[in-house]
Amino acid sequence: MIASLLKLSRSDFEKLRINDPYGIHRAVYSLFPKTGDGRDFIFVDKGGNFNERQILILSKRSPEKPDYGTIESKNIPEPFLNQDHYGFEIRLNPTKREKNGGKIVPIMGKENLAEWFCSKSERWGFVTERESLQIQFTGVQTFDKQNGQVTQNVVNFIGKLRVNDRSLFIKSFEQGIGRGKSFGFGLLEIIPLQD
Repeated sequence: MIASLLKLSRSDFEKLRINDPYGIHRAVYSLFPKTGDGRDFIFVDKGGNFNERQILILSKRSPEKPDYGTIESKNIPEPFLNQDHYGFEIRLNPTKREKNGGKIVPIMGKENLAEWFCSKSERWGFVTERESLQIQFTGVQTFDKQNGQVTQNVVNFIGKLRVNDRSLFIKSFEQGIGRGKSFGFGLLEIIPLQD
């Protein structure tokens, strides 16, 4: 796996006509021409300051050189994913499917979000230390797409995890977690912790 950091200046944003999450989606996707194998990268907009925006990308192949901005990439060593405990941060669009009608609705409220995340984490290959879990609801992101307007909840989960299924954990790290991965959700940022 390759970790890359795309840095875009204010003028890069203007040249790329980025004014919403869909613009960032287009900029990242332009770095990975279609191969027929589907998307093999995920990303998260880390924000920035008045002069520069940073976008973290995790991919199976090297990104192309961008037309605007700069990109730095490095390979992730295989032993990095062999630890048992990690600190993590992840931006998700937490939703659930209603029983009647199957409509997808957002999950609201910190207690509901904590319960949702902890109950799901085992199928992602890890157990979340509930007492370490911090939840930052940062609002919603909206953008226009061909079929109309898209609205997504933006929630950052930060905490500590213990790996309980290595293969599922690696899959979650490499492929991302949850809905909205093509719009900057689901990249599991991790740092190994000492046992």
